[in-house]
Amino acid sequence: MKLHNLKPAEGAVHKDKRLGRGEASGKGGTSTKGNKGGQSRAGYQRKNGHEGGQMPIQRRIPKRGFKNNNRIEYTVFNLGQVSQISEKYGITEFSLENLYINGLVSRTDRVKILGNGELTAKITFKVDAVSEKAKAAIEAAGGTVEVLK
Repeated sequence: MKLHNLKPAEGAVHKDKRLGRGEASGKGGTSTKGNKGGQSRAGYQRKNGHEGGQMPIQRRIPKRGFKNNNRIEYTVFNLGQVSQISEKYGITEFSLENLYINGLVSRTDRVKILGNGELTAKITFKVDAVSEKAKAAIEAAGGTVEVLK
């Protein structure tokens, strides 16, 4: 059996009854669309979420929570990750440019360093934000921190 030999089962396929072809066709007149109203008209389009004049669900349900429009999103790196990244890519200066070149952040990302993990190498940091714990660990390891504004 090949694809060009396939046929539907006997009686499975039949012509649809043609709409709006006179009263004798059985579906003439209103063409099964009922009488009057938007849905019977040509070009009718249902609006997404429209509930026929009933108050829509997105207006019935109460709003919850708060979304801060001024929130600053950071791409976060822990000190343990920084050690692994510096070994893998041979980075001595942990800056936005070096991270972008190595494909770790996008051009517009902001980078924050957090103090989880151990820092073994002496690394210079030029990032957007650093936690207090991370700053202390970096300075203890002999590195320097420059916070960009």
